[in-house]
Amino acid sequence: MEPKEELIEVKEYTADGYQPLINYESWRVAILKYCDELLPENITKMQKHNQTDEVFVLLEGECILFLAEGDEEIEEIHAQDMEPLKVYNVKKSVWHTHTLSEDAVVLIVENDDTCLDNSPEKDLNSEQQEKLVQLTAEAWN
Repeated sequence: MEPKEELIEVKEYTADGYQPLINYESWRVAILKYCDELLPENITKMQKHNQTDEVFVLLEGECILFLAEGDEEIEEIHAQDMEPLKVYNVKKSVWHTHTLSEDAVVLIVENDDTCLDNSPEKDLNSEQQEKLVQLTAEAWN
């Protein structure tokens, strides 16, 4: 016998891309799955969250978090190849983006009010875009 609806909320996401699943007070839980815009050669910008950290947990597949130094400008870009079931906390105001394998599933926990109003995006120049492709090749080959 399943528990009563008021005891538990069960959500599932089976499509591609990003989808918030549960919001509660000040936090949100989302799932991120592969989509073509997250191929390294298709990534054209990074973002940062000015009011909150953001937590990533790789559940399946492969994911690389790209992190960049710099306040107003994107400077040196680094790659963190995620390991399954480890918690990765990207600190507030750190430029970041990610690439995923086609079978990847990533759990994301962030503030409920995280949006473009408090999370600026910055376009990558061609050299920075090439750096993402290079870092991915180094990590996954």
